[in-house]
Amino acid sequence: MWLVFQKELRELIRDRKTLFFMIALPILLFPLIIGGTLYVATQVAIGAQEKTRTYALIGAEYSSEFVDSLAAVEQFELTTLPSDIDTEEEIIAYVKEGKVDFIITIPQNYSNDVLKTGAISLTLYRNQAGLQVVERELNGIIDELSEAYQNAAFDKLALSEGEQKSLLSPITIKSINVADKRETQGENWGAFIPYFIFMLCLQGAMLPASDLGAGEKERGTLETLLISPIERNKLVLGKFFTIGFAGVTSALVTVLSMAVWTALIGVLTANDPKLVKIGQAISDFMSAIGAVDFLLVFLMLVPVVAVFSAILLTLSIYARSFKEAQGYMTPLVFVTIIPVIFAMLPGVELKGVWAWVPLTNVALAIKELIKGTMDYVQLFAIFGSTAIIAGALLAFCIYWFKQEKVLFR
Repeated sequence: MWLVFQKELRELIRDRKTLFFMIALPILLFPLIIGGTLYVATQVAIGAQEKTRTYALIGAEYSSEFVDSLAAVEQFELTTLPSDIDTEEEIIAYVKEGKVDFIITIPQNYSNDVLKTGAISLTLYRNQAGLQVVERELNGIIDELSEAYQNAAFDKLALSEGEQKSLLSPITIKSINVADKRETQGENWGAFIPYFIFMLCLQGAMLPASDLGAGEKERGTLETLLISPIERNKLVLGKFFTIGFAGVTSALVTVLSMAVWTALIGVLTANDPKLVKIGQAISDFMSAIGAVDFLLVFLMLVPVVAVFSAILLTLSIYARSFKEAQGYMTPLVFVTIIPVIFAMLPGVELKGVWAWVPLTNVALAIKELIKGTMDYVQLFAIFGSTAIIAGALLAFCIYWFKQEKVLFR
């Protein structure tokens, strides 16, 4: 068995393509995913905020204060509305055609004396699909003017500060978040990390698995192995451990890459005022995860890699060619995604039946380790159950390899 493992491992190391998927891809993918996504998202958000938006006013003569506040926004540019636009249908059509970004109608009862006029209702016409930035700016202007009008009304009524607060908010609720910062951030991000790790582990094991089964058939070297004095179950175990080694290496590199690159993000973004807060938040979050939890995350991936290795080797043994093996293995990616997606759903926790769903329980365990809320006793059950599944799949793989009709189909 170990002779087969050493032989396959030497061939594996010589293959540059396999080494890329095992080592280079996990190292490169995390900075591209984390750093690239944050950078693009930040630049898009900044671009959306800085983009000039054209607008028109109906009833501008009723409020100079509101008109002046809109004019003070650098990203807003006032345009003149055609005189023949007067009905609501025509206004909607004008905005929908893209001739102006938004139109605001100011009512005749607009006044800074809200005690006389009562509630003031402005009408905003905009394209709901892409102008959330406009609404945020308008809400800021309205909140500022509303506060000024409220204070003027309170002064006129001679209300004390306590009476003002009780009038504005007769009933309030005080919310206290008992979860620490790591737990809160882990709840948001912890479900996505297993997704990337599982995919990289599967990808790292897929290429060598295709080569060690179907690849041997194409090269005609499988017959040489079969006539050797090595027992078939040991041949399978040697190939299985080689595939598992590739997957575990990908898992180890992935976890280390995740730790190193998230730490570097904090350093690389320290001098960028636009990204410093995001980078610091990620760096603080990852630094809060202890070395023991990182080690446990890696150990939880070992039986998962064993499951992947057994399934992939079984498919590779059945396939007639390398290309056919790749065709069988590609759907496995989608099958793997489903249980991981379950772990992302709200309300799904490492309790009850979810603690026994294969792969989902491991994804949930990794999420709890990242949050820092893991019951470590549960890890034994999850690790053991996943290892049993891997053992059963490996036993089937050995049986499969002993079938002549499978090897020479």
